[in-house]
Amino acid sequence: MKVIICGAGQVGWQIARHLSSENNDVTVVDNNPDLVRRATDTLDVQGLTGFASHPDVLDRAGARDADMVIAATFSDEVNMVTCQVAHSVFAVPRKIARLRAQSYLQAIYSDLYRRDHLPIDVVISPEMEVAEAVLNRVASPTTFDTESFLGGDAKLLGIALDEECPVLNTPLRQLSELFSTLRAMVVGVRREGRLFAPEPGDQLFAHDQIYVFTHAEDVARTLEIFGKTKVRAERVLIVGGGNVGLTVAKKLEQSETRIRARVIEANRARAEVAADALERTIVLHGDGLDMDLLREAGVERADVMLCLTDDDKTNMLASVRAKSAGADMAICLVNDPTLVPLMDPLGIDAYVSPRATTVSSILRHIRHGRVRGVYSIGDAEAEIIEAQVLSTSPISGRAIRDIDLPEGALVGAVQRGRKVFRPTGTTRIEEGDAIVIFALTADVPAVEALLQVSIDFF
Repeated sequence: MKVIICGAGQVGWQIARHLSSENNDVTVVDNNPDLVRRATDTLDVQGLTGFASHPDVLDRAGARDADMVIAATFSDEVNMVTCQVAHSVFAVPRKIARLRAQSYLQAIYSDLYRRDHLPIDVVISPEMEVAEAVLNRVASPTTFDTESFLGGDAKLLGIALDEECPVLNTPLRQLSELFSTLRAMVVGVRREGRLFAPEPGDQLFAHDQIYVFTHAEDVARTLEIFGKTKVRAERVLIVGGGNVGLTVAKKLEQSETRIRARVIEANRARAEVAADALERTIVLHGDGLDMDLLREAGVERADVMLCLTDDDKTNMLASVRAKSAGADMAICLVNDPTLVPLMDPLGIDAYVSPRATTVSSILRHIRHGRVRGVYSIGDAEAEIIEAQVLSTSPISGRAIRDIDLPEGALVGAVQRGRKVFRPTGTTRIEEGDAIVIFALTADVPAVEALLQVSIDFF
């Protein structure tokens, strides 16, 4: 597949990294020569310096025979014009654009993206995606990561194991025997900084970070087995009233469960906008690092502290200060992946990476076969792929133990009809099944090959 990625920032670089590692023909375009040089020096991609929306630049990037254009520059307008030029001048089949301004995303203006207006096939909103990721963390505050699959019937839970975990030093095979009715499966283990797909004989140890697939109905029981309790957040304190913070606050107001939220915003204009947009949420104008203001906002009674400003260090410091003042849990936005190792020593319970969330959203629309969802884990260490099995797929009609899955891949859940269940080696994958696979990044191309249909399908 030939792909042109417009914008060589964090998101563009990560997408290029994923696609180039899978032997796609990737060209990166950016008007910053330093960013282009970084991409070409570190990745197997071609680079071009110039404005992505200019027709001559897209022409030199190979748009005449490109399969896809991904517009991920810092400007919404440049991304929109790039997709328009790619369609009108070069007839590129698929266009993906990252748009941040909320005005472009309102439902009443959805006709804007029809092919005879602005021909953008997929619109990605980082703020909306990040807000959803934050809300997932709030819904399951004892996990460091969580994501929904199979229409919400299956959950991926990231659980940090401590010394009190009751199933330490127990082989995973034995766990399946002890809890035979539990629809849950450990698909990934991070130990001493290395992520791997476990074998049935592997044991779990204190300080491991594990990724577990579980049925949505079994979340509470799964957490209990691994030494956690399902806690419902009733009081939420949000630092940062920008697009992400405001979206989260609005969603919390709409929640079926009664959640009391307060927002702290340092910028007076943004604080006024947030106050006008929210109905039941108190908005305080001031510095989220000010301990007096935090106490006024009730930090010592907060079940969850959400630090959602656009500054990583402010988010981390506010999280630490909130925990020291009595907040039960702190979750923060972190863009810089080099800061992630500091989370545990600082006592920050969980984080959300806007970059990783946006990358996951874009990858969802790039994968081959009948891929319905993709979620990127960690610093692009692994992917969770949800896909539908077609009759001509190499895995259709075969038992899981007979499928040539790569060593770093595991099938974590299967949906047949309306039933979701935990797979075993004898589970036969049938046409029409929806499956969810954990795969280390290096093994994603092999997994994709198993999901693709044969030429006979066409």
